[in-house]
Amino acid sequence: MNTTKHIDANRRVSFRLKTSALAMLALGALGAASGSAVADSSNVQVFGIVDVGVLMQSKTAGGNGSTTSVATSGLRQSVWGFKGTENIGNGNNVFFNLESHIDIDNGQLHGSGDAAGSSTPLFRRQANLGMSGDWGSVTVGRQYGPALLAHIGTEPRAFKEQFSNLYAWAYNQYAATATGAAGATNRNTNNDVGIFFSNSVQYRNTLGPVSFGVLYSLGEVAGDTAKNSAWAVGAAYNGPVTVSASYQQMKDQTSGITTVKHSGLGLAVPFTDGAVKLNYLNAKNYDGTTGNEVSNVDGIGIGVDYKWSPANTFTVAYYNNKDDVNKSDETHNWVFSNDYALSKRTTFYAQMALVDAKAGASLKTSIVAGGPFVYPAGEKTTLINIGLNHNF
Repeated sequence: MNTTKHIDANRRVSFRLKTSALAMLALGALGAASGSAVADSSNVQVFGIVDVGVLMQSKTAGGNGSTTSVATSGLRQSVWGFKGTENIGNGNNVFFNLESHIDIDNGQLHGSGDAAGSSTPLFRRQANLGMSGDWGSVTVGRQYGPALLAHIGTEPRAFKEQFSNLYAWAYNQYAATATGAAGATNRNTNNDVGIFFSNSVQYRNTLGPVSFGVLYSLGEVAGDTAKNSAWAVGAAYNGPVTVSASYQQMKDQTSGITTVKHSGLGLAVPFTDGAVKLNYLNAKNYDGTTGNEVSNVDGIGIGVDYKWSPANTFTVAYYNNKDDVNKSDETHNWVFSNDYALSKRTTFYAQMALVDAKAGASLKTSIVAGGPFVYPAGEKTTLINIGLNHNF
């Protein structure tokens, strides 16, 4: 055995091992540096709103007297989710949104307005991916429609989760997911109360003082691209005054008949420490088999915001919602509220609604969650909601 050759061979093996180890360490360092560069250009956040309070009302449906209950989401909806962006260069970004809707009083997922037979989605409000740049943005997946977003600045209570025309908006489009009478399907699986749209593509942009969005939900019905589809547009001009406009419609999954046509106009005029707001919506529902009009609801809201101290904002609003097809379906509503900012993230709120509902009042003319299922039609009811809202 040649000892010298054996030692030389061991040295060569040792050198190769050391060289490989150094190479691996170098590659690892480069990978870590590259990973750091990617991480530096991306941002992922956990976010949410937790909102809960106490709701007292003078009368309940069925004539069972007054009631007091723990109520979720009086000021804003309670949600949690993830959102993120990544800079991919040349002024472009990739972004995603995953947003779930929850009830704080019982910890459950909030029910959806999806088509009958659908399961309750984990990410009811948003589940989408998109790209943005100087050219605007394109978002694909389940998302907020541009029509409602256009009116947030002109709706008297900015579509607060309780006591606003958020409910007239939603309930007038909820019928588009239910099974109708006389064989009508009235079913559109892409529409969740005219606010959230599945299987959709949306383009948004801001040009000077005008922001706008255009959305289309693919029907995904074989042989007919129109069936089960939905589309929506919304725009707002934010100058010395704010002006908003929107339109959207949904088609039946089976017949392809348009079962919902929804439009809106709004105006907000600012003054020192406040603003006057006026908003109008019109919602027409049609039978999915015959195409006959089954409801035609006009919703008018007017209100005034007044910031009477650095932490307090008082709002008074009046809503008159009525169905021109079903004349006894009408409500007159006065709302008084005060929001007290305890901090940048936490608000204590107190709000009261005086509801005068005609005998035929339905969900379609309600400003209250649950409408005539929680308060009696044909009577006057007072509802008081006190709660706490925290953002994270």
